[in-house]
Amino acid sequence: MAIAEAEVAHRAASDAELIAWVDEQDQLLGALPRAELRNRGLIGRGTFILLFNAAGELCVHRRTLSKAVYPGYWDVAAGGMVAAGEGYLESAERELAEELGIRDAVLHDQGRFYFEQPDNRLWCAVFTAVSDAPLVLQPEEVLEARFVTVQAALQDTRNNPYCPDSLQALQHYLARR
Repeated sequence: MAIAEAEVAHRAASDAELIAWVDEQDQLLGALPRAELRNRGLIGRGTFILLFNAAGELCVHRRTLSKAVYPGYWDVAAGGMVAAGEGYLESAERELAEELGIRDAVLHDQGRFYFEQPDNRLWCAVFTAVSDAPLVLQPEEVLEARFVTVQAALQDTRNNPYCPDSLQALQHYLARR
């Protein structure tokens, strides 16, 4: 019960967090609470970090059921919304540390793309990192994680729900390789 209560408190705080608000060209307009961006269909900034181990396997993780967007879905990238006053790289470093406990990996910028669904409009920055450090999962965000080949992750999308925004981030990365 304490974990569920912590997840609810984390979600409430997360919804109130000020997020970078941008236009269709990724020009900064200001900052708004996460829930307001979603409810009004406005565009925020997000980061996606594809974490690989030295063997070239990709970290996939399952989101908690308390997440406002894609609860319980599998995710091929760590990441999240860019906070007010934060840059893409700073956000990516913070998110990787918070969600998976990876703090010292070098992040490589893989470019940007725009993602749009009715409840999720984002300018997205994709980063890659390689680390064999032990994962330390954030219990309010991540239920479980494992490393698999990219091909196995893509195959698993046929049988399990995966976050469409992070899948687009992976496709963006693969298209650039």
